[in-house]
This record gives sequence, C-alpha cells and structure tokens, in this order.
Amino acid sequence: MGKTTGPVFAATMGLTIAAAGAARTAERFPTLTPDQMTPAQRKVADAIVAGPRKGLGGPFNAWLRSPELADKLQQVGEQLRFHSSVPPKLNEFAILITARAWDADYEWSAHYPLAMKAGLEPSVAADLASGRRPKAMLPDETAVYDFVTELRRTHRVSDPTYAAAKKVLGDQGIVDLVALSGYYDLVSMTLNTAQVAAPEDGPRLPPPSRGAKR
Repeated sequence: MGKTTGPVFAATMGLTIAAAGAARTAERFPTLTPDQMTPAQRKVADAIVAGPRKGLGGPFNAWLRSPELADKLQQVGEQLRFHSSVPPKLNEFAILITARAWDADYEWSAHYPLAMKAGLEPSVAADLASGRRPKAMLPDETAVYDFVTELRRTHRVSDPTYAAAKKVLGDQGIVDLVALSGYYDLVSMTLNTAQVAAPEDGPRLPPPSRGAKR
C-alpha cells in the first residue's frame, strides 16, 4: 500500500500516542497505520476523521477490518450521537447506562466527560457507575433510565414506562433512544471483544463485582 498523508495520518498517529498512555490489555486488533490500510479502509477512515468525531478512537480501528460495514455504522453513529432528537444530556446518560450494562470501560471513559458537560449531575453518574439506581434523577432522566434499563432487562417496555418516556421524548425520541441503545450495545460489544483499553488517567468504572444487580 502506498504512502498516505492527510487527516487519517494525523488521527492514526494521535491514536497511537494515546495508546501509549493507556492501560495495556493486549488489544486484539493492532492499530492500523495509513500505509497498512487498503484504499477502502483509508476512504472510511478519512470520512470519520473529517466528521464531528475528528479521530479513530473507540470501535473504529476494529470496524475498519470490515470497511463497508464500518462506513455504514459510523454514519448511523454520527446521526444518533450528534443529530438525535433526544437532548444531549439524556443521550449521554443513555450511553453511560449502556456502558455500565456492558462494563465497557472505554465507552464510560469517553462519554462521562460529555455527560458532565451536557448537565448530568456527578452523583447520578456515580450511583450508576456503582451499579445502583441513581437517587437524584430528574423526571426526564428517570424516564430515560427506566425505559432503557427495562428494555434491556426484560426485552420489552411496559405501558407506564413507555408513556413516561413518550411524554419526555415524543415518538421520534422513542425511536432515536431505542436506536441509540442498540448502537451502543454494538459499540460496547466491539470494545469488549477487541479489548480496547481506557486511558489510565480517565474516569473508570468500578469492577463488575463491586456493582449491585442492574
């Protein structure tokens, strides 16, 4: 493969540098450098870097092994994360709930600061991280928490839980929230399968054994 310059080079180098400071857990997909990428992989990598994420962290290094799938997934993820009808605070809260459900350290580390910036109270995140139902949730947060946890736990949503979420989010928000939960389930599955390490100096989840039943 030929020499490559441009955004994918900068992003890949940044990912490599970041990995040097991360907890070492023998990641299963070595980081692809630009010269190792196929033309299809480079095209997708450049599209990701040119978008609002500006980098190839998280699941993208693994997904690049299937570039056509990676392209479709990154487009879905961009829509759900940056253009969802669900307000940013609730969107990020739902992502943290998913990260805790899957014990996905990288996902928690990446989205905890975003949730704080969006207005989620640290005490809510702390209870969630410890495997407890958060005590200080606002009504809109309660509606989202009950919806996504019930759906994940029972594979269904009861009428009262659905009605509470619909009151907060509307029809489009319900669809967007379901899609967000499913997408970040996939992200978490990828991160855990690939053994993507979270930065040592970032926010971390307690070990699963320390959490209560969720």
